[in-house]
Amino acid sequence: MKVVLAEKPSVARDLASFLKANSRHDGYLQGGGYQVTWAFGHLVELKEPGDYDPSLKRWTLESLPFVPAEFQLRLRGDDGARKQFAVIERLFQAADSLICATDAGREGELIFRYILSLTGCEQKPADRLWLSSLTPPAIAAAFRSIRPLSDYNNLYAAAKCRSEADWIVGLNATRNYTVRYRSVHTEPKTDESNSDKSPRRHSGLLWSLGRVQTPVLAMIVRRDDEIRTFRSEPFWELLTEYRDVQFRFTGDRFGDEWEAKKRLEAVKPYPLNVTKVTGRSEKSPPPQLYDLTELQRDMNRRFGLSAADTLAAAQSLYEGKWITYPRTDSRYLSKDMRKDVPKILEQLRPRKSSEIARLDLKSLPFSSRIINDAKITDHHAIIPTGSNPGSLSDRQRKVYDAIAIRFIAAFYPACEKQITTVDASASKTNFRARGVRVVVAGWTQLYPRKGKANGNRAKAGAPDESQSLPDFKQGESGPHQPFIKSGQTSAPKHFTENTLLGAMDTAGKLVDEAELREALKEKGLGTPATRAATIETLLHRNYIVRSVKNIIATDLGRYLIAIVKDRNLTSPELTGEWEAKLKRIETGGLSANVFMSEIADYARDLVRSDDLQIDMSIYGHCPLCGEKIIKGNKALGCSDWRNGCKFVLPPVYRDEPLSMNSLRELLQWGVMSEPIAIAGESPILLGMSASGVIVEIPVPRGDEQNVSGKSASKGAGKPSSATQNQNSDSIGKCPLCQSPVVETPKAYSCSRWREGCPLTIWKTMSGRKISVTNAKKLLQSGKSPVIKGFKSNAGKKFDARLKLVDGKVSFDF
Repeated sequence: MKVVLAEKPSVARDLASFLKANSRHDGYLQGGGYQVTWAFGHLVELKEPGDYDPSLKRWTLESLPFVPAEFQLRLRGDDGARKQFAVIERLFQAADSLICATDAGREGELIFRYILSLTGCEQKPADRLWLSSLTPPAIAAAFRSIRPLSDYNNLYAAAKCRSEADWIVGLNATRNYTVRYRSVHTEPKTDESNSDKSPRRHSGLLWSLGRVQTPVLAMIVRRDDEIRTFRSEPFWELLTEYRDVQFRFTGDRFGDEWEAKKRLEAVKPYPLNVTKVTGRSEKSPPPQLYDLTELQRDMNRRFGLSAADTLAAAQSLYEGKWITYPRTDSRYLSKDMRKDVPKILEQLRPRKSSEIARLDLKSLPFSSRIINDAKITDHHAIIPTGSNPGSLSDRQRKVYDAIAIRFIAAFYPACEKQITTVDASASKTNFRARGVRVVVAGWTQLYPRKGKANGNRAKAGAPDESQSLPDFKQGESGPHQPFIKSGQTSAPKHFTENTLLGAMDTAGKLVDEAELREALKEKGLGTPATRAATIETLLHRNYIVRSVKNIIATDLGRYLIAIVKDRNLTSPELTGEWEAKLKRIETGGLSANVFMSEIADYARDLVRSDDLQIDMSIYGHCPLCGEKIIKGNKALGCSDWRNGCKFVLPPVYRDEPLSMNSLRELLQWGVMSEPIAIAGESPILLGMSASGVIVEIPVPRGDEQNVSGKSASKGAGKPSSATQNQNSDSIGKCPLCQSPVVETPKAYSCSRWREGCPLTIWKTMSGRKISVTNAKKLLQSGKSPVIKGFKSNAGKKFDARLKLVDGKVSFDF
């Protein structure tokens, strides 16, 4: 008997129907030599610390870091999971062979392998079914190309490493910060390593950190601070109207109203002369097919649907066999799907008859924007299967129609526009007007926009590029009506789910190191399937809130980011580093044991090493220009004040005196280590924004929250003065900005990394530890001595110097 394990009951039913396994039993279906059963997602999970040692239920710094010598598995706690696992275990142990039919990807592989391990059936013959759609033809094709499970051992190794590494970092970071920033003696009823479980209040606050959720929260906090500290400034624009068309002054906007009025008076007496009329054609290709992130963004942008709601609707459509697998990060189809596309479009005709009527299904324009095998990893883009859905909920209908229209639009012609630019002048003041005329609507006719009021915009408005232009002739001139429009510069916009998903998808842009940036280019922060859950987790833990469509950090979230000084936990770099290595594990280029050994080292550094220490030899560096801060008679200020830098940091905030130590913390860390108390108000932390403005961070209170930031636990709180003095000196000067370079848990980094300085000398390079002595010599002379024992990707040892070029570290052979 062959036993097939699907990830969900609905998928199991579709597989059973295809295999003619129609006999129903408790927890499985049987027939035709097959037994088809199912999991409920992650039935099996990693054990909690208390499962290894009951004493670890008590949270202390002394018990950290905790890294199991060998990870162990346990069943999920609910009764339904236990009952279904018993069915799977009985079927597996009696089976002649097994078929893994969980979702095709890293997480699906992990679900099956964990179940396989806990049932003790790892030696059973097993195959892997790779499904992208649940229609009978797609299932048949998957069974024809079934492969041995062992072909996916590297994929499982990468999935297992990801799971265990997230557990190690999440658990140790959460316990470390929770103990340091509140008194706690007993364990909350939660597994902080599991992102779908929410921490509960217990003797104060539980600070939950994770490799993905914390950098996402940090992005939201930084955006909110940019908005909070933004200083709006007035401006004035010069425009003129000629032949019912608005022209804009081609120079910069005016920062002074008097200057704007002066220019206005200078052009009033003179006619407007048309000096040049140019036209050009522009083609806009159809949008690419959806991956999950783009689908979620589009649904949020158009209908305000949350990422989680969009995923839930898409998942139900997939399980109904109306769309292909939704948890994909690809926007392309494979070559072998070309033959299926006309058939799918024909099947969609009853539902989208007018849209499909404009297509020639016998001669579809397949381009590289649609077909590209190289751009497909686990799954192709989301498209309809062709099965006509019956009644759908409003949310399902919106998602399905969006997918269907995007699929149809991909084969429509490009939108062609004629863009006309008219240059004109009056008294040597240059103006310009633009008009856009749609010549061929192409794919845009499938996306009608809301109509705009006819006619040109009022004089108080800005020129409209879609305005209709008359037939201007070069050399013509005539009277015109110049005017001034006033305005205010606008702050950045708060994140919406749409823009936050986009930021998570393109998080690699925030990373300087090329290899990490490339890894994040493909993966981003989180996966398409987990990004919605990450946002929901932050909402559930009250680190962020929804305000209409905006996503805003709460005081709780802002405080958490303020107290975390390890930038690996608040930037995408850690994820980029992991993804680069996990990809190498998937391809067999890196040992899983080596990766996990590095994770264990990082956990030790995270817990045992203090992050940036205050450099007592300097005050800090100017957040505006990077120059040194000097002490004046009444305040600290930028040493470059003679050249116009206006940054000043007074030793008092809202009548509350600030110590010199606190001012150094603000300048060097970007946040004070201890809150201050304002008379009659709750304690607050003070932070420094990138624009050099102090921001307030309210201190959240739990039942026993210690507002000083110190814990009653032994060893918690601020490091001793002896430790500070021991670690306060920098190891050298940054060659890019001349700021001190300091030692952090994983690297020797410029102390101005918060302001964007990218200098980083990693403590481990190509398998070799870089000592502080070699790092100092590298900073002093630009080259290190010859270092022996590096390892190439192929495992071969080599010796080399390190050299610094433009702040980047490379090998010098």
